[in-house]
Amino acid sequence: MAWQLRQQGSPRSIPDLSLGQIVEGLRDGQWATTDEVKAPGEPAWTAIENHPQLAEIAEEVEAPPSRKHDEGTHLDMTALIDVCLVLLIFFILTTTYGAVVQKVVPLPAVKAESKNPRVVTAKDVKERMIRLQVYQDAASKPVLRLENQPIQVLAADGKTVDQDLLTRAIRPYVQGEIRKTEMLLDASEVSWGMVIAIQDAAKGAGVHTIHYLKK
Repeated sequence: MAWQLRQQGSPRSIPDLSLGQIVEGLRDGQWATTDEVKAPGEPAWTAIENHPQLAEIAEEVEAPPSRKHDEGTHLDMTALIDVCLVLLIFFILTTTYGAVVQKVVPLPAVKAESKNPRVVTAKDVKERMIRLQVYQDAASKPVLRLENQPIQVLAADGKTVDQDLLTRAIRPYVQGEIRKTEMLLDASEVSWGMVIAIQDAAKGAGVHTIHYLKK
């Protein structure tokens, strides 16, 4: 005869079960330890937890699983400290290197005035020098006048000098009949970069000496 199984007090039962099937169902959670079984030849129903052949297995099923102690959270600070030290050294070296290699563009030194300074007359300016005047208008836009005539030699941005245009404007005075090779530059309230650009353009046109008008 086979084993039978039913819920506690239920009139309906499951027949034709083997002991192995009951044990497997109990371990899988298919049966409860309070369910009742009847072995072959037994006249009465017995709870699984009380049956002599199943009580040990029922205790294993009902026993709570052993609690696994969680390992405490641990953060390794060694790697973080190493990264911070590397970054600190990098910033220190960068700051120091930047301070060492920083360069300042030197401005031309002013020579000490001699006891007998050269006097340039209006006649000298007229005969030997090209006069170029540079200043800013009311809108802070550079204005250039070559021999008292306004010239349009600014670049597209309207703030810098187009050296090629300025060279072409100066060249006729250098290669003309008088052949002026000196320039009298009157630059008021303009940037040093513009003065350098004017010098380069004048040199490109053939001017070898530039005099600055002192005010």
